[in-house]
Amino acid sequence: MNPYVLQCEMIAPVTLEEAFRVFEDPYNLARITPPWLSFRVTSRERVVMRPGAEITYTIRWLGLPMKWKTLISRYDPPHCFVDQQEEGPYVLWRHTHTFTPVAEGVRVADEVQYILPLGPLGKAAHALLVGRQLKGIFEYRQRTLPPLIGGDLHRYRSSEVVIR
Repeated sequence: MNPYVLQCEMIAPVTLEEAFRVFEDPYNLARITPPWLSFRVTSRERVVMRPGAEITYTIRWLGLPMKWKTLISRYDPPHCFVDQQEEGPYVLWRHTHTFTPVAEGVRVADEVQYILPLGPLGKAAHALLVGRQLKGIFEYRQRTLPPLIGGDLHRYRSSEVVIR
């Protein structure tokens, strides 16, 4: 099965280092994740970003608690990092974060490749619910990032969240 691909980007009127610093802190995820997911980092020790770092979380999806563990498989500050699901609800979840200097500041781009479990049932769940929810999560993220990153809020520009 081919993965679904979610893509979005934002132009932030800040430096590369300022944008990267916000994203590399896994504890900021709770601040940019919709409250209905009840996202919480549960790693026993304070997570320090680096290749091989593992981060554990809990979320609530449709009221059900879920555990999630990711591995930082690539870490190239301040340009890129990749987190991959090691344990969790997906067959595949690979989230690439890239940061590129542009005239207006920095382009913050997300690409998530993911595959749901259960074959045809997963495909139906994606069409009925999961795709819409993921799009909503990343739209929420784009709305909540500007105050966290800083800079002139009126100069932020976000792209549409696209899933193909």
